Amino acid sequence: MNNIFKILLVSVVGIFVLAGCRAASVYNVVDNPVSVKTGVDDEKIYKAIKTAGSGLGWQITKVKPGLAQGQLNIRKHTAIVDIPYSSTSYSIKYKSSSALDYNAEKNTIHNNYNGWIQNLSNAIQVQLNQLQD
Repeated sequence: MNNIFKILLVSVVGIFVLAGCRAASVYNVVDNPVSVKTGVDDEKIYKAIKTAGSGLGWQITKVKPGLAQGQLNIRKHTAIVDIPYSSTSYSIKYKSSSALDYNAEKNTIHNNYNGWIQNLSNAIQVQLNQLQD
């Protein structure tokens, strides 16, 4: 009876460990609409995106007008995304990663990545909404 309990305990712990390491389809934000005041320039939009990312630990750099790049480093994990933007929309697109089990054939990645992208998108939306005032 004692051996059965040990086997059951090890099995349950193993299931929880494997469940925590699931892969999910890569989540991209595509042409998320925004509404900013007429006359808001590219630099203000970039600064709003940079502020949003910085608050979450992302390093946001401007590649060129209308394109920013974000990098998030958490422990040994790194995610890099392209963020094309305009006064009417923005996107967040996977570019590369390390230690996130990205599989290009299956288009899957560590499940935490998607949460990071959703949080970044929400923060960008908040910052861009402030440009409406």
